[in-house]
Amino acid sequence: MDAQGRGRAENIDPADQWVLNPNTGEYELRLTPSAPQSAVPSPRRPRGQRAPGAAGPGTQGGARGATRAAGSAARGKAPGAAAGTARSRTAAPSPAPDRAAPERDVPSPRRRRGAPPEPLPGRRGRRPAKKKSKAKKALIWTGGTMAFLLVLVGTAGYLFIKHLEGNVSTTDVGDAGSKGFSKDEAFNILIIGTDKRTGKGNEGYGDKGSVGHADTNILLHVAKDRTNATAMSIPRDMIVDVPDCPTIQPDGSTKVVAGTDNVRFNTSLGQDGRDPGCTMRTVEAVTGIHVDHFMMADFNAVKTLTSAVGGVDVCLAHAVNDPKSHLNLSQGEHTIEGEQALAFVRTRHSFGNEGDLDRIKVQQQFLGSLARKMSSTDTLTNPKKLYKLADAATKALTVDTGIGKVSTLKDVALELKKVPTKNITFLTLPVIDNPAEKVRATVVPDPNKAPEVFDAIKGDVSFTEVKQKEKAAKDAEAARLQGTQAPADEVRVRILNGGAKAGSASQTLAWLQNDAGVLKSENAGNAPAEAAKTTLEYAPDQAAQARKLAALMGLPGSALKPGQSVTNSQGLPTMTLTLGKDFKGAGVSMTAPAKAPEVDNQSTADKVQCAS
Repeated sequence: MDAQGRGRAENIDPADQWVLNPNTGEYELRLTPSAPQSAVPSPRRPRGQRAPGAAGPGTQGGARGATRAAGSAARGKAPGAAAGTARSRTAAPSPAPDRAAPERDVPSPRRRRGAPPEPLPGRRGRRPAKKKSKAKKALIWTGGTMAFLLVLVGTAGYLFIKHLEGNVSTTDVGDAGSKGFSKDEAFNILIIGTDKRTGKGNEGYGDKGSVGHADTNILLHVAKDRTNATAMSIPRDMIVDVPDCPTIQPDGSTKVVAGTDNVRFNTSLGQDGRDPGCTMRTVEAVTGIHVDHFMMADFNAVKTLTSAVGGVDVCLAHAVNDPKSHLNLSQGEHTIEGEQALAFVRTRHSFGNEGDLDRIKVQQQFLGSLARKMSSTDTLTNPKKLYKLADAATKALTVDTGIGKVSTLKDVALELKKVPTKNITFLTLPVIDNPAEKVRATVVPDPNKAPEVFDAIKGDVSFTEVKQKEKAAKDAEAARLQGTQAPADEVRVRILNGGAKAGSASQTLAWLQNDAGVLKSENAGNAPAEAAKTTLEYAPDQAAQARKLAALMGLPGSALKPGQSVTNSQGLPTMTLTLGKDFKGAGVSMTAPAKAPEVDNQSTADKVQCAS
C-alpha cells in the first residue's frame, strides 16, 4: 500500500484483504485503492506563521483547515467541496470566531487504532467499523494455511530430490557409454544383477566371496517412437571374448584391464577389477549393439523393490520346495516380496532342466509381473507407494554418470512408461551348446539365429505388432528408396568418417571404386562431429544417385537425408556419405530386417505365465 493508503486504512486488518477469486479458485491479496486527492494543494508558508482567519494553536487542525477553506472560497467553491474531494489525514478544523462555519462534510478526527469513532456535533457519526465475521476469519486462516502448505510442499519436494540424489551411486565408464540421455532417440540400457552377497540375509545366495560378477544381464532396447521395447537376456555362462577395458580409478587415473578370450560372460564384471563399462564393451563386441547406459543392482534390490510396490504376483505350474534357495510355495498364484521374491528369482533346481537358461525364463516372467505392478493405477496413484518405490529404486541402483542425476532417471522412467506392456518383449539371446565341451556346461551364440536378433534390435524393429501409424512412418522412409536409380559410374559422393572404426572411410572408398563401380568417389576425412547413425545427404536432383548408392551399400531409407549438395575437390556437386557409429564395414548391408525373427520362448510383459 502507498503512504496515503496506509493513512486511510489504519483500522483495516491486512488479512481481511485475502478474498476468493471465483475464476481461479485461489485466495488473492486485494488492496483497497487509494482515494483521490485534492486537486489543489495547500499553499506553503513559513514555519510557525498562521494562515489568515485560522484558529489558534489550541484549536486542533485549525490552521490547515482554514487555509483549505480560504483556498476553496477564492476559487468560488464551497469549502465543503474541497473537503469532500479527499479525506484529510488530520483532524477536522474548528470554525473561525468571526464568521459562522458553513455546512460541509467534515472529516472525522484522528483516533487511536481500534478506538470507536467520535461523531461531530450536529451530524450523524461515521458508521462503526464492521466486526470481522467468523466466515471471513475462516477465509483468512484458509488462505494463510494454503500459502504455508505451498512453502512446506516446495521445501519438502526440494529435500526429497536432494535425498534421492544422495541415494544414487554412479560409476564413470568413460567412452563405453553415452554421455547424456536423449528423449528423442532409441536407447539401450544394460541391466546387470550381481551375485555379490552384500546385505543381511544374503549369505545363502551367489558365490561365497564373489567380487560381484555379472550374474543376471538384460539388454533393454527402447524404440525411438516408444511403441515397443525388447528385453534380451544374456546368459551368464555364454562363452565370449572380453575385450581390453579402460577403467577409471578412484584417483581419476585410467587403468586398462587386459581382455581374456573364451571365458564366461559373467567374468566381464568384477574379475581383475573390471567395472560395468567392461560388461558394456563385451556386449557391444558380441552383438554389435552400442550400449548407452547401465543400471546395476544386487540381491537387496529385488527385496526392496518388491516390498515398495506391495509385492509381485507370480504363478507356479507345480509346487516348489527348494532347500538351496529356501523357496517353498504351493502350485498356483502367489504374491511375493522381500526375501521370498529373492528366493524365487534365484531358484534354479526346481524349474526346467535345472539350468541357467530355464532360470532366465522364470526371471523374465517375474520382471514382466513387476513391470505390470509398477505401471498399475494402484501404484501410480498412490503417493506412499511412489515415495517408497523412488526411495528403494535409487538406493538399490548403481548407474553410469550419464544418467546419474535424479532428474535424468526420472526422464528415463517417463520414456519407459510410454511403452505399452503388451509391446515389451522378453527373449533370450539365441545360443547353442558349446561344441568345444563334452560335458555341456556353457553355451555360445547361435551363429544362424543370433545375428538376426541383433540386426532387428539395431534396426529398431519391433518383436511385437505396433500401431499402423508407426508402420506408415517406416513405409514413408522406405519410399525414399523407390524410383529410378542412376548408373554406378554417375554416382558422385564424398565419404566422411563420423564415428565408425578408424580406416572405415578409406576402406569404403576402396570397396566402392573396386567392387561397386562408383569411380566418382573420394575420401573427405573425418566429419566435424560424431554421429550415431550413418547418413547420406543429397540434393533433390541427386535422388537417383542416392537410391543407387543406398542399394549398393544396403542403406535403409532412414539414412537418406534430402538436403543440399556440396562440391567435391574438383568443384563438382556431390553427395555426402557420413559413416556413423552403426557402420558395419565396407560392403556389409545396413538395411534392417522388415520383420523381427521368431525367437524360442519369447514372451511379452502383459502375459501372465506360470513358472514350470
